[in-house]
Amino acid sequence: MRVVIARCSVDYEGRLSAHLPLATRLLMVKADGSVLVHSDGGSYKPLNWMSPPCSMAHAEPEPSEVQEGVQAIWVVRHAKTDDTLRVRIHEVLSDTSHDLGIDPGLVKDGVEAHLQALLAEHITTLGAGYQLIRREFMTAIGPVDIVCRDGSGTTVAVEIKRRGDIDGVEQLTRYLELMNRDPHLAPVSGIFAAQQIKPQARTLAEDRGITCVVLDYEGLKGRDTSEHRLF
Repeated sequence: MRVVIARCSVDYEGRLSAHLPLATRLLMVKADGSVLVHSDGGSYKPLNWMSPPCSMAHAEPEPSEVQEGVQAIWVVRHAKTDDTLRVRIHEVLSDTSHDLGIDPGLVKDGVEAHLQALLAEHITTLGAGYQLIRREFMTAIGPVDIVCRDGSGTTVAVEIKRRGDIDGVEQLTRYLELMNRDPHLAPVSGIFAAQQIKPQARTLAEDRGITCVVLDYEGLKGRDTSEHRLF
């Protein structure tokens, strides 16, 4: 990543036109080719930017621009449109490059993997007599989050989401159709479990005979028990 602090003006031309007058700004050039222009405010959002696929070239300033104090010009063009970001640099205060390496990605507390592990550990959250068979039960179309048995011994496939929507119900439906073809597993019922379940998803699930369960993440972690509540 290249990080430049410079006094510059910026013009965007294409589907829309925008102009940033001369000021000191942060210019970021990322490894994917994107270029972002930041000020010292506005939180994380850049004032202007060009997203990949794009390419950046350096252009010589015109004589009139030289008279205005322009030392260098960045011309960033999008590969699929006519959009152009033109940065006129008057003074570079800092110019550094850093190899950030491969980013492992954002690790969030409460993602589906954590919910899956907690629910597997406390499988009786789904009902008395439930027993875990295994997590990540592999099928020909992908892994089922949890497979367990209910109190009567029936096999149950559990699909876990942070926010349950129709796509999640459709995914579980496909798993159930496939698993119910296996005489060693059938009959297999389904549970759609999530921290939040959208009304449309609940309606579709119940119409297909799938049970919906809202998961209390804090409760599963043991942080939010009734004995510690004031009300």
